[in-house]
Amino acid sequence: MGDQPIRKFQPVYLWIAVPFVALLWVPIFNRVEPTLFGIPFFYWYQALGTLLGAACIVPVYLHVQKQRKARAARCVVESKS
Repeated sequence: MGDQPIRKFQPVYLWIAVPFVALLWVPIFNRVEPTLFGIPFFYWYQALGTLLGAACIVPVYLHVQKQRKARAARCVVESKS
């Protein structure tokens, strides 16, 4: 149990909640107008939500990668000691 790293809440993880909340609240986008190239709002909002979801995961991914590199660097320094 001592081998497990202690994980703290990081505010960057809130980015994952953005597309979830935006697409969970259906009354916001349950309508036809405005249309975009003839596509009703209901459909293009959901497609935009997919792109938003991908864009919101990027900062979280970069943050986690930065943490992993820092942890690996600490392990290398500690192993040399």
